[in-house]
Amino acid sequence: MQQPHESPPPPPASARVLVVDDDHTVSEVVAGYLDRAGYVVDRADDGPTALTRAAAHWPDLVVLDLMLPGMDGLEVCRRMRGHGPVPVIMLTARGDEDDRILGLEVGADDYVTKPFSPRELVLRVESVLRRSRPATGARVLGAAGLSLDPGARRATKDGNELALTLREFDLLAFFLRHPGRAFGREDLMHEVWGWEFGDLSTVTVHVRRLRGKVEDDPARPRLIRTVWGVGYRFEPGPDREGE
Repeated sequence: MQQPHESPPPPPASARVLVVDDDHTVSEVVAGYLDRAGYVVDRADDGPTALTRAAAHWPDLVVLDLMLPGMDGLEVCRRMRGHGPVPVIMLTARGDEDDRILGLEVGADDYVTKPFSPRELVLRVESVLRRSRPATGARVLGAAGLSLDPGARRATKDGNELALTLREFDLLAFFLRHPGRAFGREDLMHEVWGWEFGDLSTVTVHVRRLRGKVEDDPARPRLIRTVWGVGYRFEPGPDREGE
């Protein structure tokens, strides 16, 4: 399992996590560890119940099993994201790479493969929540018609707000901070996700999703360029405001 490369601070007492899994043993163990780590924990064992719980008490993060009866985790993630931004950690069966990629495609910020260590899952929750908190005092970033405010966790393109997931926002912020430099997928995984190692398709999927939101023509990207044999490079080009 990928592990964060730094020790996260304790979570705020008000952080609420919704655990959605039809395996009651897994749900109970995960909820117990999160509770002892200082989180407020809600539980649901199917998709409709998860949506009801989320509507009653909007969570700060969702731990969501992919394989749920009736309504799978992908649909639950889509519907939750339709109501508002929320970080999602998807639980998937080991070896189901296609399912993991599907989870990332619908906007999951992270995934954990079963079986997993509950302690490591808690670390992953802390890492995702830490990155989702507004960065106090951070300067607004901008280039090529893009504007990103880390403090407000808000990004726009040509004045229109972009609906970015947590990881997409962090990835765009990293690119804006390092224009013109090429980074390998391993570098991006370390810097943006905070993982020392892991499935590099996670980076590939997020770059593809981000291109779909910031490029005029995602099939012919001009901002986030592929550097063959290396990875990716952000090329802002001329400042549109000066054109």
